[in-house]
Amino acid sequence: MHPQFAAFSADEHQARLTRARHALGEAGFDACVCVAPENLYYLGGYDSWVGVNSPQAMVFTPGNDEPTLIVRNVDLPLAVETTWLRDIRTYHLHLEDPAALIAQVVAEKVAEGGTLAIETQSYALSFELGRLLERALAPATLMDASTLLGDLRWIKSPAEIACMRRAAATAQLGIDAMRQALKPGINEMALAGEIENAMRRAGGDFWSVPTELSSGPRTEGGHGTPRDRVIEAGELVHAEFAGVDQRYHAVAIATMAAGDVSGDLKDLYAATRASLDAGIAAIQPGVPVAEVEEASLEPLREAGLADAAMMRFGYGIGIAYPPIWLETLQISRGIDQRLEPGMAFVLHACVTPPGSGSGAILGGTWLMTDDGVEMLAGAGAIDLEVCD
Repeated sequence: MHPQFAAFSADEHQARLTRARHALGEAGFDACVCVAPENLYYLGGYDSWVGVNSPQAMVFTPGNDEPTLIVRNVDLPLAVETTWLRDIRTYHLHLEDPAALIAQVVAEKVAEGGTLAIETQSYALSFELGRLLERALAPATLMDASTLLGDLRWIKSPAEIACMRRAAATAQLGIDAMRQALKPGINEMALAGEIENAMRRAGGDFWSVPTELSSGPRTEGGHGTPRDRVIEAGELVHAEFAGVDQRYHAVAIATMAAGDVSGDLKDLYAATRASLDAGIAAIQPGVPVAEVEEASLEPLREAGLADAAMMRFGYGIGIAYPPIWLETLQISRGIDQRLEPGMAFVLHACVTPPGSGSGAILGGTWLMTDDGVEMLAGAGAIDLEVCD
């Protein structure tokens, strides 16, 4: 029976699992204890955020075994309505030991000992749960596979790209709402509410990171969330949020003005726009990500603002659960990765001069194509919009 709320076909999940099995085998793993919600969803179709407070895992080997999903008993209906997996085991929180159940399943699949893959960088794997699993699975060795499994999600299938496009359409409704609602005198939280309401009313799913929105002297902070502050005339307002479809995120980023702003703020915005334009112009299939960020920094160096660029130029985006939406792809100096068709990523130029009490962030979400990049969501590199 096809699960009622499955986002993808069982065949698509099987193809993903086949790639994961191959990667695990190549890396020398005997089995995988997958705990990250985004990987449980990508490989098994299980859609649930609860892994951050209730242990859950999908156990499988590089071979052809039937994968086993382990969830809390109260969450069984969440699994049944979304996953194609049929071997589902449950435990009762506080009365039964989930680590012991996971170890039992592993013992059914592999001989004692061996090397087991697990996402040690996942928020779903607390320090305490990790210690319990180490003891329960001994003498097996747990090794980090966060990057190995995360890298499988870089290239989006046609079905995934369709989700990204729908998420982007939702995010654009948030941008439209920001344009319409922003004016001097509105409260930051009220403005964020208008943005979020527009996306939710359109059927958007919940997002993995709080809406980031700051105004005036708060714009120097790149990740500020709305506060009980009234936006004044002549201030810049920065917002970053995501449209979500089937857990696929498309991030929209914009900096707008509440009424006319000073020449200094206009210059800051222009430099930020030049940085975004330069980075986008450097993107082509096969280009090293470090070269893209280097290109984005050239206009800032010319403007004497190189020290004001403190965030990476971009990162991969796709499936996400709280508390983050970043994928393992990083578009930054010091990273040895290349861009390929089918990748979706957030690009942003963030210029926040230290101690200035001002900043601008421009960007959005792009899709890598055979010929270059296609913008999906966000205000992008445009003239400063004045809302009054």
